[in-house]
Amino acid sequence: MHSILEQKYRRIRKELITSVSLLGGVFLLGTLGYWSMEGWSLSEAAYMTAITLSTVGFTEVRPLGPTGRLFTMSLIALGVITIGYIVNRFTEAIIAGYFQDVIRLRQQRRLIDTLSEHYILCGFGRTGRQVALEFKAEGIPFLVLENDPEEVQAAEQLDCIAVLADATLDSTLIQVGIERAVCLITVLPSDAENLYTLISAKTLNPKLRVIARANTEDAVKKLQRAGADTVISPYITGGRRMAAAALRPEVMDFVDGIITGADRTLYLEEYKVNSETCPFVGYTVKDADLRGQTGALILAIRRQDGTLIGGPTADTQLLADDVLICMGTPEQLRRMNQILSPLRSQPQFRRPKQLPPNR
Repeated sequence: MHSILEQKYRRIRKELITSVSLLGGVFLLGTLGYWSMEGWSLSEAAYMTAITLSTVGFTEVRPLGPTGRLFTMSLIALGVITIGYIVNRFTEAIIAGYFQDVIRLRQQRRLIDTLSEHYILCGFGRTGRQVALEFKAEGIPFLVLENDPEEVQAAEQLDCIAVLADATLDSTLIQVGIERAVCLITVLPSDAENLYTLISAKTLNPKLRVIARANTEDAVKKLQRAGADTVISPYITGGRRMAAAALRPEVMDFVDGIITGADRTLYLEEYKVNSETCPFVGYTVKDADLRGQTGALILAIRRQDGTLIGGPTADTQLLADDVLICMGTPEQLRRMNQILSPLRSQPQFRRPKQLPPNR
């Protein structure tokens, strides 16, 4: 697993190590050369090599013969070339911000290690980019896994934590904290890649919620059988939304306005009726008076067995582990959050800085 930054770091570090090793090799060659050709001691040979490579012009340890002088001239040439290469590498490292990048890389690694209850987004194509923009709009902690360097760079330009790696590998998922994550979204180009990522993620963290993209109806069934919590086909979903927009345009505009974007006035949120923390288990909607206490509207209730109650009436009873789907302003939902348990960390409902337009 490595980001664009880490790739650059490894390349320059390798070049610097190679150049220093090359200088060490030249020094060893000079020492052994004087020792074998002139019959000097190793300390004398090493000293002669040092003053020759540094070109300081000190007096020779002992008078040199023709062979020794020829060897010295060759050693000077090798030294100048080697030291020039080292200077060039160090200059490039400074200009390229190598040392600053090392600090940034270590900070990124520490940041990934500290992530908890975060989201992992696999793929940063057109679909992945939209997911990332929505996550940023709601202040969701997430990171991006992508094996295309250009897409990683695009994600980093949006201030996303982006890692250049193969999301289908167990080792990659482990290094980005799959066991601490709450959800994984895989929108990789092929259905096979999404399937492999799903299987790896569910194996490493069975409690993880996984949302997968499918390009065909057959892939939808396979991903569901493999354990995906939600499978979305852009073609099927897009077709349905286009038909709905044609038949019920005002409804679609309203729905889009409360589930996407950073400039919303109304939001949708999910809350769980926890028997340990919620005082209204067993109450009716009327008796709990959540609307009166918070101002938020309960649109639907999902029972633990999967039953969905749309538009619950005043006599609808609140049961343990019910999931309430509520709509309201940020302040109304914050008050609801104080009474009920959100299905994820408390929503931020914050407006981010202006995001760049879609590519």
